[in-house]
Amino acid sequence: MTVQKSQSPCALCRMNRRNFLLTGCALGASAAAQITNPFALHAEENQPKPKIRIVYSLHDVVQPGPDWPNVGFDFAPVMDNIQSDLTRLCPGCTFITSMAKGEEEAKAILEQDRTENIDGYIVYQLNCWNRVVQSIAASGKPVLYVDFHYGGSGGFLVYTAGFLRQETPNLGFMASSKIEDVAKAVQCFEWVKKGGSPSDFASAVKKVRMGCTPSAGDLACLPDPVKTLDPDECIQRLQASKILAVRDQEAGPADSIFGIPMEKVSFAEVNAAWERADKDQSREIAEQWRRNSSQVIDVSDETLLTSAAMYLGMKDVLKKHNANAITINCLGGFYGGHIHAYPCLGFHELNNEALVGGCECDTSSTATMLMINAMTQGRPGYISDPVIDTARRQIIYAHCVASNKVFGPNGPANPFAIMTHSEDRQGASVRSLLPLGYMTTSMKVSQERKEIIFHQGKAVRNDPNDRACRTKLAVEPVGDIEKLFSMWDQWGWHRVTAYGDLKDPVYALADRMDWKVVEEA
Repeated sequence: MTVQKSQSPCALCRMNRRNFLLTGCALGASAAAQITNPFALHAEENQPKPKIRIVYSLHDVVQPGPDWPNVGFDFAPVMDNIQSDLTRLCPGCTFITSMAKGEEEAKAILEQDRTENIDGYIVYQLNCWNRVVQSIAASGKPVLYVDFHYGGSGGFLVYTAGFLRQETPNLGFMASSKIEDVAKAVQCFEWVKKGGSPSDFASAVKKVRMGCTPSAGDLACLPDPVKTLDPDECIQRLQASKILAVRDQEAGPADSIFGIPMEKVSFAEVNAAWERADKDQSREIAEQWRRNSSQVIDVSDETLLTSAAMYLGMKDVLKKHNANAITINCLGGFYGGHIHAYPCLGFHELNNEALVGGCECDTSSTATMLMINAMTQGRPGYISDPVIDTARRQIIYAHCVASNKVFGPNGPANPFAIMTHSEDRQGASVRSLLPLGYMTTSMKVSQERKEIIFHQGKAVRNDPNDRACRTKLAVEPVGDIEKLFSMWDQWGWHRVTAYGDLKDPVYALADRMDWKVVEEA
């Protein structure tokens, strides 16, 4: 973990013991008057230190299989750095550490702690979906929940939104890349040792988080006129489209989504098309990818060839079914031996051509990509697993598939590199270095609710971090980044991002279809 030194530490909300007892540590509007020096509590030398257990939520010390951050990732230095940094930055606390894979191990820790006089917990989400924090939060003790970016971010966002919806009173959370910000939140445990309640702790952490989040920067964007269709024309294009959903070995009709016809196609059909792909044509496409990319990293010629064959196979299946979009359960198909090449590079190429290739058999996101494609007459969207970094006031859209023609097939191309698929370091995928300074629109449709989740942001950087997915576009969101934490439990982790200010046409289309737009920022 890189320790970044803050030049101007945000203020911790602090009260002396007399004010604490008089006010009950109320942290409402009047609390601003109580903010003092972040380290004021250390002046009371005889005050006993709070004893905090750090619980690392992860599969194992060395990542045993494909998942964020990646197979073989060594968490030992990460955990060592967290403990040493917090010990250095929080001299008023005592730390002990443990690991938990899931609920049973978390409950065993709580049982052990009945005799340990633990004052509170820090739960670090290191892998995405390990359900540890739920059991720890149920203890009623104050809990600080922290995201390890590009490691636990999916679970962190989904679980945090659930805690917010349930109004979990004893839990505060941090999503900052700066360990100093986390340390300021950790210092809130000292309140509890002085007699504060767990809900006071959670309120204090929120104040710290918001105080450490920068104010909005310059959100003026570069010119990007987008020609969009009116709602009726867009609906006509969607009704004339078709999504092929490749989830397993089932084939046949499927319910439409967002007014778009859909059909199930089997792994076997896609794999057979891959096997039939013309070898010379596959070699030509592989060479074209190599020439057009800025670099090819750890991907063999054979892997490029099989990826090109998968692209040709998918085009053949699309043509056979008269469809213009395909989404494949790529991980299940590849790990199950049902398909023999990742479709990532093929999806990249389809999206450059104003067709749609969608990851993970996510039909809602694929329908969203088709909506963007139809509305903008060819601009691609890309599915991502977002990460929120409050230290930068950014949301980062991470995935191993993205177009490099974000303004449409006839627009300029941006650089891209060909790399392995991140989680397992196999196959071939794309790191697209996307254009900066432009407005982006991110959304996803829900057929069940007849709603479109929606937010926007200015593209500000491409994150080169090697952990997790290859393409990582960071944007500064338009609106309230605090609100952006609240919807993931209902909408899932994926969002679809496209270039352009699409707010007006999205609202117009939703009105025409009698759907609702839900703004999440």
